[in-house]
Amino acid sequence: MTAEPPEPQAPLSEKSVESTPPKSPPGRRWLWENLQILAIALVLVLVIRTFIAEPRYIPSDSMAPTLAVGDRVVVEKVSYHFRPPADGEIIVFEPPPQLQAQGYQASQAFIKRTIGTAGEAIAVQDHTVLVNDTPLQEDYIAEPPQYQLDRLRVPPHTLFVMGDNRNNSNDSHIWGFLPERNVIGRATFRFWPLARIGWV
Repeated sequence: MTAEPPEPQAPLSEKSVESTPPKSPPGRRWLWENLQILAIALVLVLVIRTFIAEPRYIPSDSMAPTLAVGDRVVVEKVSYHFRPPADGEIIVFEPPPQLQAQGYQASQAFIKRTIGTAGEAIAVQDHTVLVNDTPLQEDYIAEPPQYQLDRLRVPPHTLFVMGDNRNNSNDSHIWGFLPERNVIGRATFRFWPLARIGWV
């Protein structure tokens, strides 16, 4: 009994002997990697500005002396997803319909201090702000208000806001209550100018 000769094997094709794919030119690879990094950075910036925090510029002196024209602050957006604004907090908000009717754009953000929340009674008498008939102790205002405001109660889901520069502020004593849904976030930290850096 004789052994049969082995069957001849087909030659390997060029495709089957390649161990690694062809490499891109170094310049093209460097460009692609940097474009990926840039795209990720842009997405992160967009997510942070939309949902977490964003910088804002102070364009007027309505919050003086707490915030001056040209100050730059960080507006934190997370807290108010879990709770409503509290009395004394400085908030940034989109102008309500009353202000838009005066010609302000919806994108033109305002910044004021929360003075009254839903259910609280607000009045201004004898140069003093009263909340639930109790005078506010306000060492942060520019000067006492030079106007009167009859007692009123803040409706549900709204806020009463005022500027710290009481006599030079377009705020709730002029145009009424601010819907909570208009609130963008809470001013927490001033990062410019460096001489005034700190929490607000």
